Amino acid sequence: MGPENISHLKCIICGKEYPSEQVDYVCPDHGTEGVLDVQYDYDHIRKNISKKSLQQNPDHTIWRYKPLLPVSPDSPVPQLAVGGTPLYDGVNLSQKLGLKKIWVKDDGLQPTASFKDRASAMAIVKGREKGAEVITTASTGNAAAALSGLCAAMNQKNMIFVPDSAPQAKIAQLLAFGSTVMLVKGTYDDAFDLCMSAAHEYGWYNRNTGYNPYMTEGKKTAAFEICEQLNWNTPDRIFVSVGDGCIIGGIHKGLKDLKAMGWIERIPKLVGVQAEGSSFLYQAWKNNEDVLTKRPIQANTVADSISAGLPRDRLKAMAAVKESQGEFISVSDTEILTAMIELARSTGVFSEPAGAAATAGLIKAVNEGRCRSDETVVVINTGNGLKDIPTVMTAVEKSGTQPFRLEPDMDQLRQLMSNI
Repeated sequence: MGPENISHLKCIICGKEYPSEQVDYVCPDHGTEGVLDVQYDYDHIRKNISKKSLQQNPDHTIWRYKPLLPVSPDSPVPQLAVGGTPLYDGVNLSQKLGLKKIWVKDDGLQPTASFKDRASAMAIVKGREKGAEVITTASTGNAAAALSGLCAAMNQKNMIFVPDSAPQAKIAQLLAFGSTVMLVKGTYDDAFDLCMSAAHEYGWYNRNTGYNPYMTEGKKTAAFEICEQLNWNTPDRIFVSVGDGCIIGGIHKGLKDLKAMGWIERIPKLVGVQAEGSSFLYQAWKNNEDVLTKRPIQANTVADSISAGLPRDRLKAMAAVKESQGEFISVSDTEILTAMIELARSTGVFSEPAGAAATAGLIKAVNEGRCRSDETVVVINTGNGLKDIPTVMTAVEKSGTQPFRLEPDMDQLRQLMSNI
């Protein structure tokens, strides 16, 4: 039997329903595309969690929401403190952009420094529930690092597939955590396909986005935190960087859960931000294309974490935007690099390119008149700037900022100071 709070799993293509213990990943009627959505028994959940019980819960990790998650109550969880990331008042950024209020959710402060820890924590628990000997994933780097670190905390064997072009800092995390790492000579999509084939052949538990339905459920916890941190007053918009689409799909799922529980009254508009060089979903949304039949694109962007020629969770991502009356926005690499510096200098939040893409989208939306001045928005930083120092340095150089070099001499310092 599956966890008692799960009602069933539902295929988002054909609507077919399955008991949670019947299928592990996808609806068998649609091959690997039959993405499932976890459906809950909210009456059962209300018996085990409330706003009041949350106020009294000292656990600030994602597991404070365990009754709303697809895991058994007694399932062991990783010791690393996943979740509970801060929501900062971006007052300086609000003033610069002329908005009522901007909040910055900083998931660069997760244990392995990215939002992907939320899904990987869920993968570990679900994999252990299934008795998995090995857990595997394909990633541009962050999901891999997240799985790698959390597996280390649980002494869990894992197999990681990443493009050999992934930033060294991310590869270094994988090796430090002791993962078996396969550097694939190709794109993320190549690594994904190889990982899928290997998982099937060797019987590994598959964490991959857009295939394992429980990854959405890990990522939705950010929506729970945002709403709780805002005292259950939802913002007008939430800006999310989008690659595979799992994060924005997860945020949407979390908001739907909260509305079904009666904890929030409305769902904010979700704004998915894609890099111009990896804008599959933006193109599909703008041109009203079917994401199931749209051909993959050639993805190329400085924001490696959101580079995906074929977004694997594209169905949930598109539903998130359309059902919330939101939109997709496309931003250039230059706009992303500029946003990295703007976010850092306005809020003190240090982001990698993918993390800053959401801020770039916010800036573009304001400049194009897509946001009203009386709106309250949340922008999510999905990854720490230390993940990709070379690109951060490129952004700094483009901003015109350089360090001063001098001898340890006071006269030389005085001369420099006179020109600053």
